Amino acid sequence: MSRHRIALVGLGMAVRPHAESLADLDDRVEVAWAFSPSAERRASFAADWTMPIADSLEQILADDTVEAVMLLTPPNTHLELATACARAGKHVLLEKPVEVTTERAEALVRECRKAGVRLGLVLQHRFRPSGLRLAELLADDRLGRLVGVDVSVANWRPQSYYDQPGRGTLARDGGGVLITQAIHTLDLAIALLGLPTEVSAFAATSPVHEMETEDIVAAALRFPNGAIGTLCATTTAYPGYPERIFVIGEKGTASLVGTTLEVRYHDGTEFNEGEAGAGGGTGADPMAFPNDYHRSVLADFLNAIEAGRDPKISGEEALRVHYLIDALLKSSELGRPAKVRQK
Repeated sequence: MSRHRIALVGLGMAVRPHAESLADLDDRVEVAWAFSPSAERRASFAADWTMPIADSLEQILADDTVEAVMLLTPPNTHLELATACARAGKHVLLEKPVEVTTERAEALVRECRKAGVRLGLVLQHRFRPSGLRLAELLADDRLGRLVGVDVSVANWRPQSYYDQPGRGTLARDGGGVLITQAIHTLDLAIALLGLPTEVSAFAATSPVHEMETEDIVAAALRFPNGAIGTLCATTTAYPGYPERIFVIGEKGTASLVGTTLEVRYHDGTEFNEGEAGAGGGTGADPMAFPNDYHRSVLADFLNAIEAGRDPKISGEEALRVHYLIDALLKSSELGRPAKVRQK
């Protein structure tokens, strides 16, 4: 089978694990072009990687041999760029979030559906083996009926992170800790447990940072079966700690911390899986993690193209975490519980 020809658009901070994944899968994929509107970033990328550099996005869109485009650009550019790629017949693999508002995110998903191209989102936590193992246990009802959940995203970002132009703003990023950092863990929690139906939240900008949007959020969650839970997400927790999803079921508990899973059953049986301390990216360097799970996202995207199916995390699937984030922020703004849109 011939290799898929993919173009890489956006050569900023997030490019490293994607470029590594493309190199790892060079038996399946060929990088046709790499592009950034910044000449400086094009030059820096060319110094590190032997991938062809395009002079413009139009050059990529006009190349009929390019089957798909990987978009790693700022969130507020996603709708226009993804629409242009879709209308040119290119499949799209999109770095999270879908867009800066849910309305723009839904418009992007519609454009890709209308054009008949595949849209996948880079929400790589779903591909961690420990998370996949917990998904199997839940699907097999090994923990029994859901009773409660505690979700914790205790990240650290220094002020220098938010001093970068556009970082943590509504205009460029669409928000703060929820849509930029916690989105990964929230998406995984939704995949494991489903969407909460109602939330009651507080969101704030702490004294730790000078920024436009929220850097700390605390919330109570209610699930369709009546189970309740808590959420705390922040970028103020120095020096940064592994994300945690703690699940309480009728038959036992499961603790997913970073890439480690611990399960304890009422009958006394238990097991641990995964590598303690792995995962990364929770501290001052947001890119301090391996590319393993990005590679899995890319492999699934290629499989989806070949099979004519949606990627595991399609556009519609990724919208669910946006609905949850919207409800959390709405609850905080209004000072009362908010319903979570289900579809």
